[in-house]
Amino acid sequence: MDTAAPDASAGLVFREATDADVDTLVALIESAYRGDSSRAGWTTEADILEGQRTDPEGVLAVIKSPDSRLLTVERDGRVVACYQLEHRVTHAYFGMFAVSPALQGAGLGKVIIAEAERQARETWGATEMHMTVISVRDDLIAWYERRGYRRTGRMTPFPYGDERFGIPQRADLQFELLVRALA
Repeated sequence: MDTAAPDASAGLVFREATDADVDTLVALIESAYRGDSSRAGWTTEADILEGQRTDPEGVLAVIKSPDSRLLTVERDGRVVACYQLEHRVTHAYFGMFAVSPALQGAGLGKVIIAEAERQARETWGATEMHMTVISVRDDLIAWYERRGYRRTGRMTPFPYGDERFGIPQRADLQFELLVRALA
């Protein structure tokens, strides 16, 4: 589903992640992208990658980074989504985005990315938002394109052999840079 329900933002609380959130966030990110639990949503990477998507050290590094913010999105006191914003001099980087598989497709992602863009503009004066997406994820890239992101054709290699990023199930994985102007 591509349209936000009128109440998709109802009851959402955005806050900075803390060290105490690490285990919850790792579980959320894993559930959104890897393993059978991720198949309940549409953002699964289970058919192209096995193994982990992130780990406690990786999440904690984002929380502790001085140029990065990891935000949790809560509803009814429960973490239902998260995302990273990183200040990179001329633009903001959007990453580590995960929505609970049970809530995907109801407009929550659209609300969250709009809030992330607003925060990047207001906090850092960012005029562009950048992100990288696995280039074979056509459905996910199309979703971002509907949000105003454009494909750049600029690719970076997938870190084959580094199991911190998963175990590839195909040989053609790479990351494509997507960019959106923040007016």
